[in-house]
Amino acid sequence: VLREWPHSYAGFFADTEAFLMKNAKVKLCLQASLMNGDLLLEDCNPESDFQDWSWQGDSLMNHGTQSCLSMVGANRVQASLCGSTGYTSWDCSNSLLSPLGSSQGYLVANRKGVALNSVGGLKAQWRDVADRSVCEEKAEQDRYFPAALASTHVYGHTAGNMTLALGIGQEELEELLWFFRREDPSTWNYSVLALSFVALILGLLLLAINIVRNRKRKIHMYREAVQTTQQAELEAKQALMPVQEHSPAELQKQEPVLQDQRSGEVVVQWKDGTVTSLYTE
Repeated sequence: VLREWPHSYAGFFADTEAFLMKNAKVKLCLQASLMNGDLLLEDCNPESDFQDWSWQGDSLMNHGTQSCLSMVGANRVQASLCGSTGYTSWDCSNSLLSPLGSSQGYLVANRKGVALNSVGGLKAQWRDVADRSVCEEKAEQDRYFPAALASTHVYGHTAGNMTLALGIGQEELEELLWFFRREDPSTWNYSVLALSFVALILGLLLLAINIVRNRKRKIHMYREAVQTTQQAELEAKQALMPVQEHSPAELQKQEPVLQDQRSGEVVVQWKDGTVTSLYTE
């Protein structure tokens, strides 16, 4: 879709959507040659622009050569000028790359480099250095750049009519593309991790305080229960004391007084303890 975009826009997408294409079988990355457009399999090097690829719609563009992955002949592939003859559009499914609208097979790794073969397997699976499928990279690019997925008839014009077809100027288009750039989430991830650690420490501190307070409250309630029991026992003992006011010694003192009284006398014991006869002789 984006094969006829101006060079500056293609370069901008390349800077924001770069990824390595590593074969799942040989563990080597696809590299384009600047001299003749040949495709090689070399040790993965994230610093090399010739190993950086990006999805431009359904095309795969190399950042070092600014050329697209194309099919040349029956089963041969190379990096050629974007928009030239050949299949520059690719169908991506389950980490497998196949020419769009063709039944030539899949892009597989071999001893010489890469070629098209009808047999799938690990040799036909392409991933990035993070072991993500190149199809996931395409899906992510489709989400971030919906304007790039418009009808191919709109982008079938020349590069000079591109801004006219979109209805916006070049500066506005660059600002829009900058707005939808991919950002590095490392700072945000580290901040969330630090906040989570602080929240964990705070939660443990509150839990310890709550346990200590519950233990003190139980001890206080136990002491209050003991004091209440002791107070009840003391009150019960005090209630029995009036019954025992008259000791046996006092009763023995009163007995002689009663013994001296004659039969038939009526005696009265007053509140002050004195005993008198009601009817004297």
